[in-house]
Amino acid sequence: MHVLGNIIWFLFGGFIGGLSWTIAGALWCMTIIGIPVGMQCFKLASLSFWPFGKDIVYDNTSGASLILNILWLIFSGLPLALGHLVSGLLLTITIIGIPFAKQSFKLARLALMPFGARVVNIR
Repeated sequence: MHVLGNIIWFLFGGFIGGLSWTIAGALWCMTIIGIPVGMQCFKLASLSFWPFGKDIVYDNTSGASLILNILWLIFSGLPLALGHLVSGLLLTITIIGIPFAKQSFKLARLALMPFGARVVNIR
């Protein structure tokens, strides 16, 4: 079911979501200081392209993560989170869309606090 969910997700909105993470990563990588932020964006873009069968674990609560999350939220996090939130709300209109809305809400939370998060495979 993960494969089918990922294919449907990619065709009906996952491509746009992943592309937005990729663009944010490319913009952050334009400066030397922003390269670590951009690399995290590229990792999370792959999650946004194919979210089924993966989960997010928040385990790093260091001061550096907090500072990066605050900078991220100010410069890039809110537009990405709002995009995933609106997508999730639209997907909840139908019963069939609820599993996809759940993935969209997962990505919206991640868009607010991506640093200190790690992607794990669910089996």
